[in-house]
Amino acid sequence: MTIVIDLIHVLEYLWAAAWCLHESGDAAAEDFVARHARTVLDGGAEQAATALQAAARTARLKKNRRKGIDDAIAYLRNKAPYLRYDTALGRGWPIATGIIEGACRHLVKDRLDITGARWGLAGSEAVLKLRALRTNGDFDTYWTWHEKQEFTPNHQARYRDQLTTAA
Repeated sequence: MTIVIDLIHVLEYLWAAAWCLHESGDAAAEDFVARHARTVLDGGAEQAATALQAAARTARLKKNRRKGIDDAIAYLRNKAPYLRYDTALGRGWPIATGIIEGACRHLVKDRLDITGARWGLAGSEAVLKLRALRTNGDFDTYWTWHEKQEFTPNHQARYRDQLTTAA
């Protein structure tokens, strides 16, 4: 299993680091975040951490002004194996959970979270499977398969030995 941490989390840490080095409202903070975000997106989480460390050293930040940047450095180093966005993007994987959260909302919440509805596990699973089939455009293929599966045990077996006359 490959784990990829949501890019939004990385950006939050980079912004916290930026505010250690830039005054509030400073446009240079945006450039700072963009530059380091591109490095991380290119697979360079460790390089970004090293650059942040150098920037903090150059700015001679006092301990009480370093928390955001120190947290960002630790995060990038500790999570580096899960920040391989270059690989994820190359394989077409999502790097932020918005698309996944949207799919969950569409498939699950919009159907099951209806006021007054009560769902058991079997019923909710069946409904969600059907919603997934319809959403993916696979319902017709599934239904053809389903009818064949139902025909064999329920009809073909009965008519095979002429136990029941065909309609």
